[in-house]
Amino acid sequence: MAHHQVNGKIVVTTPTGRVGSRVLRLLLQAGARPTVLLRDPDKLDAATRERVDLVRGDQGDVEAVLEATRGADRLFWVDPPTPDEDPIAGHARMGANAARAVQENEIAHTVFLSSVGAEKRHGVGEIDGLARTEQALDATGANVLHLRCGYFFTNLLMDADSLREGVLSTTWPLDSAIPWVDPRDIGDVAAVRLLAGNWSGSVVQAVHGPKDLSFSQVAKVLGRALGRPVRAERVSDDQVRAALRSAGSSQGQVEGVVGMAAGMRENFVPEQERGVLTTTPTTLAAWAHAHLLPAL
Repeated sequence: MAHHQVNGKIVVTTPTGRVGSRVLRLLLQAGARPTVLLRDPDKLDAATRERVDLVRGDQGDVEAVLEATRGADRLFWVDPPTPDEDPIAGHARMGANAARAVQENEIAHTVFLSSVGAEKRHGVGEIDGLARTEQALDATGANVLHLRCGYFFTNLLMDADSLREGVLSTTWPLDSAIPWVDPRDIGDVAAVRLLAGNWSGSVVQAVHGPKDLSFSQVAKVLGRALGRPVRAERVSDDQVRAALRSAGSSQGQVEGVVGMAAGMRENFVPEQERGVLTTTPTTLAAWAHAHLLPAL
């Protein structure tokens, strides 16, 4: 069977992340030889390392970003979790690095992993930093696609201890439905849009998962998947603040986390409605059976 190399240089950031690893795998299967930017090349398996071009560094290192993207035609950009005491400023700093690379290296198409809520531009905690990255990329005048994603299924893994006790805690109203999505499906959308490159200007595409779910509904789904009762329990913002402070988070980091839910749980409607272009297939039940159950 003939094998056709994908034309043009494609750069992938966070290639070992939940979304980036899926993007990388699909690009390889499509015949591309991507360039990957990462701090530790050993995190990639040997077979993958043979099929990519490696640049050591991270998105906070502007020189590494510029080196990785030199000659690039397409870029998949993710602002990784930031260690900055002010996460919004941290995201803005990384976004500025991306924008500089897009401009100086004349990258034609960039796909940015953003979030539902970024359309508000401010008042949504750490998501405000993603909004600043959107704005920085838009200011380059290049072709940029912002993927505004729903709440990751994988966030539930951070609540493993609580779920073992049969409790799903949240600051959201328990019957307020929001988009939930599998990061693997986000990777599918990102890879397809990178390979297509048939869009221009500043474009937004929401990735809402298969269904909007309330935390009460999520608890029922998880209970069936885990074979044990799970109940949703609403906690206050101050309870979350106290827990984060006890874990050593700075004030800025605390407010960045609390502000994400606080900024969207009252009268917020995503800019893009659910439809054929924004709906992805993997259900929470299927994901929970495959990933959450083994983790517990």
